Amino acid sequence: MRWLVLGAAYFTIVLFVIGLFDMILGLYELLSSGLFTDPNAVIELLDTVLLLLIIIEVHRTLIAYANDEPVLEIVVSTAIIAVARDVIGFRAESFATGQEALSIAAASGVLLLALVLVYAAVKRIERPGNRSSSGEV
Repeated sequence: MRWLVLGAAYFTIVLFVIGLFDMILGLYELLSSGLFTDPNAVIELLDTVLLLLIIIEVHRTLIAYANDEPVLEIVVSTAIIAVARDVIGFRAESFATGQEALSIAAASGVLLLALVLVYAAVKRIERPGNRSSSGEV
């Protein structure tokens, strides 16, 4: 199982390199076309950057899992990046009604807040020397 996880980790490196190349091409096209002032074009580039961060976090998760290290903090931080990516790319006009857009926006906000609270709790619990993580009462 460890070899399978390490193989997947190396595959994420390949995905990262491909994504990095795509991001560099996108940045070049953005600058050469003069669209660097277009908010939609910039958000698309930012979306690629956040996707690369997600790939890095998945890689970190796989390596930590292969080394029998805790992965909860990495998984939650990856989820925060993924939800933030959706929030940044949110377009109300892509929904049929304003009510639907508002519902999705509210749900995304609640999910992001919940993930941040979980991340803070995990950081507090997994801090070295913390009483609750060392088994002392």
